[in-house]
Amino acid sequence: MAEIFKSIALAGDVWVLYLLVIASIFSVAVMVERSLVYGKNKGDITFFMDSLAKCLAKGNIKDAVKLAGSSSRVEAKIALEGLKNASKGPATVEEIMTSRWIREKMRLEKNLVILATMGNNAPFVGLFGTVLGIIKAFNDLAITGQSGIGVVMAGIASALIATALGILVAIPAVIANNYFASRLRQVQANTDSIAHIIMAFLKEE
Repeated sequence: MAEIFKSIALAGDVWVLYLLVIASIFSVAVMVERSLVYGKNKGDITFFMDSLAKCLAKGNIKDAVKLAGSSSRVEAKIALEGLKNASKGPATVEEIMTSRWIREKMRLEKNLVILATMGNNAPFVGLFGTVLGIIKAFNDLAITGQSGIGVVMAGIASALIATALGILVAIPAVIANNYFASRLRQVQANTDSIAHIIMAFLKEE
C-alpha cells in the first residue's frame, strides 16, 4: 500500500493539472447550459403579476388563463396550472401549483450542485497537486544530488501552479453558483406571490 501511495506521489502534479483543466471545461459547460435555461425565463414579472391581479379582481378567469398562457416565465406556467383548475377549489389549486413548482424547481436546480462542488473542492484538489509536486521535486533533488536555494525554489514554484489553477477553477464556479441560486430564489419569491394572489381570489369566491 505504501508503494502505491509513493508511486502516486512521485507521479507529481501533472495529472492533477489535467484533472483541473477537465473540471474547468465541465464547469463552463454547466454555466452555459444553465444560462440558456434561465435565459428562457423572460418577461416583465411585475407587469404580469399586476395584470393577473386586475383580471382576477374583475373575476375574469378566462383572461387570466390567456395572460398566463402567453408568458414563457416559469411563474406564469405555475399560475396557469392553478387557474385551469380553479373550479376544483382553493385546496386543490394550491396542491396543483405546489406540485408544478416542485417540478420546475428541480429543473432550475439541475447541475447547480456541480458548480457548488467545483467551487468548494477545486482549491483543495489544486493544493493536493501542489503537495504532490513538492514531494516529486524533493525526490528529484535527492536523486540528482543537486542543491541550492534556486533549485529548490524552482521545484516549489512549479508545484504551486496546481494551487493557482484550482483557485482559478473555483472562483468562476462560486460566482456562477451564487448567481443562479439568486435567480432561483427570485423565481420562488415571485411564484409565492402569484400563488397568494390566486388563492386570495379563490377564497373570496
